[in-house]
Amino acid sequence: MQIARKTFKILPSVADSKDNPLTPSKVKLGKLLYYDTRLSMTGKNSCNSCHNLATYGVDNKATSTGNAGQQGNRNSPTVFNAALHNMQFWDGRAKDVEEQAGMPILNPVEMAIPHKGFLINRLSAIQLYQDMFKQAFPNEKKPINYSNLQKAIGAFERTLLTPSRFDKYMAGDKSAITSEDKAGLRLFFESGCGNCHYGVGIGGQTLQKFGIVTDYRTLTKSKMNDEGRKKVTKNNGDKDVFKVPGLRNSAGTFPYFHDGSIANLDTVVKIMGKAQLNKDLTDIEVKRIVAFLNSLSGNINPDDKTIPRELVKNRD
Repeated sequence: MQIARKTFKILPSVADSKDNPLTPSKVKLGKLLYYDTRLSMTGKNSCNSCHNLATYGVDNKATSTGNAGQQGNRNSPTVFNAALHNMQFWDGRAKDVEEQAGMPILNPVEMAIPHKGFLINRLSAIQLYQDMFKQAFPNEKKPINYSNLQKAIGAFERTLLTPSRFDKYMAGDKSAITSEDKAGLRLFFESGCGNCHYGVGIGGQTLQKFGIVTDYRTLTKSKMNDEGRKKVTKNNGDKDVFKVPGLRNSAGTFPYFHDGSIANLDTVVKIMGKAQLNKDLTDIEVKRIVAFLNSLSGNINPDDKTIPRELVKNRD
């Protein structure tokens, strides 16, 4: 389908960054940090706690449980393929995965580290990290610093890409997706979904008002009144504006929306049709679009789901 090849892109092998070149030692360090609960104040949470690599990079909860048992106020988006997006967080307040990686650690509800120096002192006392930061950043006198921590985690996340049947189709294998998938893809464009969900991530490129046609709360029955990007900018024009999520692996990243208010993907498609496009999609149309979305479910590298041996052996 020609319009798909113009609108989307085939997933690359890694999400390269000119500001954070990937090296094996940096990626290996990033994976350890991603899984290490010592990055939280009480040692109960890691990055993987909310962005579980065994379950498509999410915890399948409406909102995640933080360091001291408190609940966050937004749904944790998937980390898979996130490095391909133009921004991070539901309100777009971080420009890339490196900036994003440093923020939950210092959030009092999430990982609750009191300040950057506290964590750097904690990691500096661990021989494993002394060695691995030196290997990852060999030209620095003091390689264990917060910026390098963010770069290492970001480097690992830049490898977390999940090629799917749809990528094979995009590469020319017409049999990689079913006739129903193709019908859903066609309907995806005819309905207008591709106006916001485009690019290599099938989304993740822009911010958009949720509820262009009608207040989204009337459809989702949301229990919290989240005004989106307005909280960041204080601009009334940003009320209910959120990052357009990428749709890769969406079949496994439930519950959906910024508040995790909807658990069923069929219901999400129906709500989006009404709230954004003023379309009352039929059950058959919804089924076809969901079939297309299922073709975006990708393959997760088994090694990514495995806690590093060095981390298990060297906890001290």
